[in-house]
Amino acid sequence: QLQLVESGGGLVQPGGSLRLSCKASGFTLDYHAIGWFRQAPGKEREGVSCISRGGDSTNYADSVKGRFTISRDNAKNTVYLQMNSLKPEDTSVYYCAAQRTPFLTWCTRRIHDFGSWGQGTQVTVSS
Repeated sequence: QLQLVESGGGLVQPGGSLRLSCKASGFTLDYHAIGWFRQAPGKEREGVSCISRGGDSTNYADSVKGRFTISRDNAKNTVYLQMNSLKPEDTSVYYCAAQRTPFLTWCTRRIHDFGSWGQGTQVTVSS
């Protein structure tokens, strides 16, 4: 059974850091581009970042550029989202998603391009 499991969320003060993990089971991430998305209460889900199969291509939403870093460790079947300088407006449920692709450099933050999703992890930034 294909499964993505996010972890690493929690409560952090403004200016703090968290590292989210997205671990796949039942399939290998080697052939998949990965996206991180978030959804705050009452708002639409938005694309935060993506990373290509080979890890050479990444993309970030303007709101997180310079603060968030996406990376992947295919040997561990895991993708990470390092979040620094967190702000209250970063408070959301964060989801990872995977999409199999033949293209090594393909990367997108469009929700409808991804077919497999995790259940999400809550990130709350508050003093």
